[in-house]
Amino acid sequence: MKLNTLAWRNLWRHKRRTLITASSIAFGVLLAVTFTGAGDYFHTRMIDAGANMGMGHITIAAQDYNRAPSSQKPIKGSNTLQVLIADLPEVTSVVARIQGQAMFASARKSVGGTFIAIDPSQESANNNLFIGSLIEGAMLSQTAGKGIVMGVDLVRKLKLNLGKKVVYTTTDINGDIVSAVARVSGIFRTGVAEVDGGMALLPIQSVQKVLGYASDEVSLIAISLGDQRLSHALRDKMQGQPEFEHVEVLNWQQTQPDLAGMIAVDKSANRISQLMISLLIAAGILNTMLMSVLERSREFGVMMALGMSPRGLFSLVILESFWLAVVGLIIGIIITIPWYLHMAETGIDLTSAYGDDFSFGGVLLDTVFKIRLFKESIIVILIGLFGLALLSGVYPAWRAGRIPPVESLKEL
Repeated sequence: MKLNTLAWRNLWRHKRRTLITASSIAFGVLLAVTFTGAGDYFHTRMIDAGANMGMGHITIAAQDYNRAPSSQKPIKGSNTLQVLIADLPEVTSVVARIQGQAMFASARKSVGGTFIAIDPSQESANNNLFIGSLIEGAMLSQTAGKGIVMGVDLVRKLKLNLGKKVVYTTTDINGDIVSAVARVSGIFRTGVAEVDGGMALLPIQSVQKVLGYASDEVSLIAISLGDQRLSHALRDKMQGQPEFEHVEVLNWQQTQPDLAGMIAVDKSANRISQLMISLLIAAGILNTMLMSVLERSREFGVMMALGMSPRGLFSLVILESFWLAVVGLIIGIIITIPWYLHMAETGIDLTSAYGDDFSFGGVLLDTVFKIRLFKESIIVILIGLFGLALLSGVYPAWRAGRIPPVESLKEL
């Protein structure tokens, strides 16, 4: 009889024990998919939301702009760069923006904040979080004009309403203090206090005139990608091209280090949790296989007396571990698929626990708990649990190969 067939039959000699151990592997699959899927989903949402708040997944800026932002460091020839970047297959949108610090003043009060000057024809809800967050009025509709869209808390601090005048004061390309008047055309609410209390959107041509910029000079070019995981490779690719030698090409980890740090910590905590669960599962498999080996010591002694080598016994127990892992993974896949489909499409609404405005690291998050798995995550889970099951059978297999046949036969 072949070892493979013998191992399969041995596995079902104790059906209850086999099913309990296989169920622990299946439960491990379910937990791994849930933990990893939650991380893949929320980290992607956080990165995309952060990118849509101004800087994109990849940012093109003047040299040293990221370290010390200043209106005196514009990019020249932004129109040419935009056309070049738009042809890259990984890119879903590329927009030119001017970003800076300003003092916003009404007739009653002054508040410091940040402005982003945009070209409305390039902006959409897919690359600009503020468009989807509008609660009153309208978004900017032209590149010139006196419109301004402000955060709801900033409007409240300045005691303004739609149509009211606001004066914003900033520094121009020469470092001189300049001011301009705008009228509130829209109000947004993101749910992030820092953003709602200090952010405003302005038309890009109006700001270029105020700052003394040419028509193709901007602070930065924000690039959005269909898959944020490509940001590192695309950044390196762009840095090697001569067209980008005079500018900085930065990915989201460099422009948003606080967010990158929080995600790294969260990933580490997730890995530690999964490691602890994996060790518990491995201990269960090891216990099952070791009990099986110790109970069959006389059987193994007879097999060795009849000519089976220690290597053969080792292979037999490893094959039993192999089939146990296969059965456990099959059960795990069967019970996990419905759960994954439900969580990926519907999820669990946590609004009652966190409210509508839940943010993490200064980024607004969806309060519906969902999961999403990348292909590489699925491969890692399956290979990891399968390898863990096989590894747990190594010591029992080694014990089986060292059973002395003579001593075992004496006990018959």
